[in-house]
Amino acid sequence: MVALLIWIIFGALVGWIASMLMGTNRQQGALANIVVGVVGSIVGGYIARLFGVHADVGFSLVSFAFAILGAMLLLGVVRLFSRQA
Repeated sequence: MVALLIWIIFGALVGWIASMLMGTNRQQGALANIVVGVVGSIVGGYIARLFGVHADVGFSLVSFAFAILGAMLLLGVVRLFSRQA
């Protein structure tokens, strides 16, 4: 239960920062920030592994940076597909 709460808080923070950097903060609410942050953290973990970085072993600045990178990538892909629709 505590791990789920930590994921939600971490996801909210990551999603909020990524949405601020990508300029989508006004378009999405807190729930969207949490979802983007959690999914972006997973994507960021895969990106980190591609570079040989093991950022999935607890909280660190490296894992935080890759989570933000993953969330920004996710927001960029969503923006790309939403403009074409």
